[in-house]
Amino acid sequence: MPSSRYATTVSRFTSPPPPHRHAGPSAPWPWIDIHDEVDAEQLESPLPPIPPLCDHNDCGGCWKGYPQSRFPNWTPEQVQRSGIAAAIYDYDDTDPCVIHYVNVDTGGFFTNAEKHFVRDEDIEVFWNEIAHETRPSNLRVRALFIENLSGPVLQMLGAKYNIEPFFFSSSLSMIPSRFQEEVRPGKGDHITITLSFIRVVRATASKPLSSTHNLSSISSTEYDAKEHDPLAEQMINTQAPLKIGQGEAKYMLALDLLSIHLIRRNDGLGSTIISYHDQNENVTSAPYLHERIRFAGQSVYWQSIFQKSPDPTFVLLTFIWHAMYAWDEALEKLYSHICWMESQIMRSSDMDLTRDLHTIQAHLLHYSSLLEDFRKSVVFVNDTTNPAMDSLPHNERLLSRKLLQKECNNLLIEVERLEKSRTMQERRLKNVMNLVFSTVNILDSKRMQDLTEAAVRDSAAMKQIAYLSMIFLPASFVAGVFGMNVKELSAQTLGTLPHYFAAAFPLTAVTVWIVIAFQSKHLLRDRETKSFWARLAWPILMIQTLFSKTKVTRASLSSVNVLNQWNANQRRRRRSTTTAGGAIYELP
Repeated sequence: MPSSRYATTVSRFTSPPPPHRHAGPSAPWPWIDIHDEVDAEQLESPLPPIPPLCDHNDCGGCWKGYPQSRFPNWTPEQVQRSGIAAAIYDYDDTDPCVIHYVNVDTGGFFTNAEKHFVRDEDIEVFWNEIAHETRPSNLRVRALFIENLSGPVLQMLGAKYNIEPFFFSSSLSMIPSRFQEEVRPGKGDHITITLSFIRVVRATASKPLSSTHNLSSISSTEYDAKEHDPLAEQMINTQAPLKIGQGEAKYMLALDLLSIHLIRRNDGLGSTIISYHDQNENVTSAPYLHERIRFAGQSVYWQSIFQKSPDPTFVLLTFIWHAMYAWDEALEKLYSHICWMESQIMRSSDMDLTRDLHTIQAHLLHYSSLLEDFRKSVVFVNDTTNPAMDSLPHNERLLSRKLLQKECNNLLIEVERLEKSRTMQERRLKNVMNLVFSTVNILDSKRMQDLTEAAVRDSAAMKQIAYLSMIFLPASFVAGVFGMNVKELSAQTLGTLPHYFAAAFPLTAVTVWIVIAFQSKHLLRDRETKSFWARLAWPILMIQTLFSKTKVTRASLSSVNVLNQWNANQRRRRRSTTTAGGAIYELP
């Protein structure tokens, strides 16, 4: 286990990897993977794919069938896979759904900040309010911040504003997406942005992810990391928060989500922004963002923009600025942590640091893709013009367009700065990792030096033992000879010296033969003699090798002699050549 002083990932706050193929309505098969079966009943349905719009007067509560009532291609099985079914039927009905409101009038002022509690017993009352709502005539944008989203509220909002189910599925599964739909020239459109970003959170005891994060809601691709799994503990999970800091100042860089659905229209009722907020305490809460957006209305700079342009997209940009602030603070904390790790490496050679360095490196690589999604979302807002602005005079429309491009460019500049900061930290982290490896190599070199010195001391001791043995070797030889039972030394024995030499010499020869056979694979490297039995014929093999080398040497000498003879002939011919009167004559 890595020390709590260093960077780690907290797996209990982990979100499943987002299935990007199910991010938007451009995918023709919502939440159907390659090996999933198509609903045969829906395939043979004679009903039109796009049902007519409902005025909600005598429909008897069409919201109860959402999303199938508005989007028939979303079959019950697809709704189940997307996680929308779990949000509709498995929500916690003990806590009421809270909707925080902010109204932006035509003068650019943020007013009527209130909140509405929706309990199960008040469902029909709430439906009548939003189905037949009346808005002030000077209303430009109404922003709704949804806290503790319940199933009925999800269905009511979807049926009332005809929201693509992809907005809810992307929000519930934290899938980055951006798309425009229901475009009506001169009237308005719908745009959805779900943007993942990194946010600094205090590292305190916390509850795990809420039930709205259905870990099996990614269709056929299951995220099945088990607890106390040794392989899972070794994996670097970039979806989990990165724990940084030391001592009392401990933080987590957690994955957050900005989930916005903007309904832009010019029908006199004003545009609508719906902001979804998960129940997980590590993400931005609805009251927090509600307060921040209200406070943005107090900005002199933005108030001037709101007064100059009626485009509700500028209110959306204030939401995106929240993600930029979170990114900037997160990279600042991470930079401080990397600097602290450098100081630790300078003073110690703790190998546990290498795992923490690789963990941070993996998260930095993941942050690169998140920042690229951030950049694409800003470009999407800039390029997706508001059809409702076509009804305005040309000069006013042109001014609004230039203002939007200016603010989007400001955001893109900030995103580029964040990416450069991330790149700088990644390079600095590589420098720290190189420093760790260099320190380890230096320590290993010192250990090898100590081992070498110990080996030299051991060899010196063995040499002394060998010298000592040499002193006693003649005496041992003499003692062995005089201890022999031969007739020349002991008259009572039948053995003689010839008997001794007759037994010793053949045994010595066989021993030498076998030893050389074992070593012949090193002596005869030019010949492929892998078998031991083949190497027993080493004398013959050595003679053949010497003979072949002799032949090669003679051939080489012959080639050299031929070449020398040719060179000598050429020199003689050049000496025999004379020049006279500008003509060259060659003598025979």
